[in-house]
Amino acid sequence: MARPRKPLLSTDRIVATARDLVDTEGLAAVSTRRLATELGVSGPSLYNHFSTKDEILEAVADSVSAQVDLSMFEDGRDWRTALHDWAVSYRTALRDHPNIVPVLAHGPGRRPAALRLADAVYGAMVDAGWPPAQATSIGALMRYFVMGSALGSFAGGFVGDAGAYDPADYPHLGQAHLLADQQEKIDERAFETGLTALLDGLVQQYEQVGRTAQAT
Repeated sequence: MARPRKPLLSTDRIVATARDLVDTEGLAAVSTRRLATELGVSGPSLYNHFSTKDEILEAVADSVSAQVDLSMFEDGRDWRTALHDWAVSYRTALRDHPNIVPVLAHGPGRRPAALRLADAVYGAMVDAGWPPAQATSIGALMRYFVMGSALGSFAGGFVGDAGAYDPADYPHLGQAHLLADQQEKIDERAFETGLTALLDGLVQQYEQVGRTAQAT
């Protein structure tokens, strides 16, 4: 009987394995030695695909960017709705892979999926009538907001011990020990509240852009 063949080593397989390690154990868990062990290969064989650990982490980050839906910029949705729907998809991808956010926060660099994401947002804003400089700012502020929301849980930052919030010291935190039990609900509501406020503010700026254009 023929022996079962080992799965061929590929870039996609290395990235998927590294992403699982990052998700479960954090960035520090990724090393070429650990990956080789997880993949059942010799360490040097990884260098046929990636030169350094940093290149692997960059690829993991880009694989997460590739999970963000961009169809809303191509199917006729107005710019506000498209930005909202994109932000929700973006946050979902980061929420599913929070440990890679510090790498993503460095910016797109040369990562193809991240560059496609930036191109889609900027292009959609310019096509909607935003001046190029403001379109750039919109892409930046949306990234700040979404990434900030993915870096940690507000509600999860409180402990479930009522004694930690003595009214004598913290007169307004009498219910803070209950927040962690409703972490997902609170964090989702906070994200939507902030996103709505941000987009409504942009709508006001957009109306001013239109008025300025008509006056010139």
